[in-house]
Amino acid sequence: MLSLRIAARFLRKSPVQSGLIAAGIAFGIGVQVFLGSLIISLQESLVDETIGSSPQVTVSSAAEGEPVTYTEVLQRTLEGHPGVTTVVPTRAYSAIYRQGDESAPLQVTGGELQRLDTIYDLSGRVTAGEASLEAGEVVVGRDFAAEFGLEPGARLTLVRPDGTADDETVTAVVDFGAAAANRSLAFVAGSTAAEVLGQEPDEYTAVHLQVDDVFGSVAVADELAAEPALEGLTVSEWQAENEDLLGALQAQSSSSYTIQFFVLLAVALGIASTLAISAVQKTRQIGILKAMGMKDRGAGRIFFWQALVLGAGGAAFGVLLGVVLILVFAQVGTTIALSPQWGFTGISFVVGVAVAVLSSIIPSRRTSRLDPIEVIQGG
Repeated sequence: MLSLRIAARFLRKSPVQSGLIAAGIAFGIGVQVFLGSLIISLQESLVDETIGSSPQVTVSSAAEGEPVTYTEVLQRTLEGHPGVTTVVPTRAYSAIYRQGDESAPLQVTGGELQRLDTIYDLSGRVTAGEASLEAGEVVVGRDFAAEFGLEPGARLTLVRPDGTADDETVTAVVDFGAAAANRSLAFVAGSTAAEVLGQEPDEYTAVHLQVDDVFGSVAVADELAAEPALEGLTVSEWQAENEDLLGALQAQSSSSYTIQFFVLLAVALGIASTLAISAVQKTRQIGILKAMGMKDRGAGRIFFWQALVLGAGGAAFGVLLGVVLILVFAQVGTTIALSPQWGFTGISFVVGVAVAVLSSIIPSRRTSRLDPIEVIQGG
């Protein structure tokens, strides 16, 4: 195509100018890819640490203090929901740890270790010992163990709500990833918790669920609440109970979009201004081409092709730069599991090219309005 060949010639005639435009696009897209991937990875890490290892939807009795009867119908309903990935019935009670004159409150959860691992990952968070929850065994948090000098194999006394004291053996010390949890959480066998609470084998304090999309928990909770099998039960979800965390995540996303907008705006203004200057510089050549029969649309397409070539080349180098920055940053020992977000990276490339092409509108329109006679007469 004639317009494309002329655009390529203009670019070759001004290599420094073309290189600076492409470099500007590359740095802009590189920064966008890096910051976008960083913020997305940070959000995923934060959600995984806070919400990923805790219940996202909870089914409990509508009457306070009453147990949930975990019938086969209820089990099929919960496990059969397409948005639910994990179903764990648990028993929870409060206890007091006593050691001589010292004491501390604990929130004790009882259940089967294999099931509890699907949410809390007790076995994967062990810092000392080996996780086991047979009758008479307990798993405690790291800060609690450090405060009272407890190690795997140690005996501890837990006082039930009715004042009865139980002696348990510590099998493992785990790190829950939060200081408050490490000081206050403990896990025991489901049979131990059932005995403390006086519950039947099919009775539980609550049923904890995880969903495939943590931000879709509201929809899952609403759908489950409408199920006949959950009549008389209360369904709650994490977003309603963690408004501060949700607000922080939304603010983080908003800041990311704001940064990306201004980066793209800077890229667009840089390309538009440079192409506009190029249009002024090439006025005589464009005028001669139009005098030789080139249509207004063809003349305008010259700058469209310039912008497309610069945008595609600059965006490609920008993606490469962003990925390199991510890989380098991931190697410096950061605690964030930082990795390229390929979907976001692809969108950034397309947006970068689109912004470059849109930036050619002003010089294209300016060129299409040129009167070749006036240009030639004006010298």
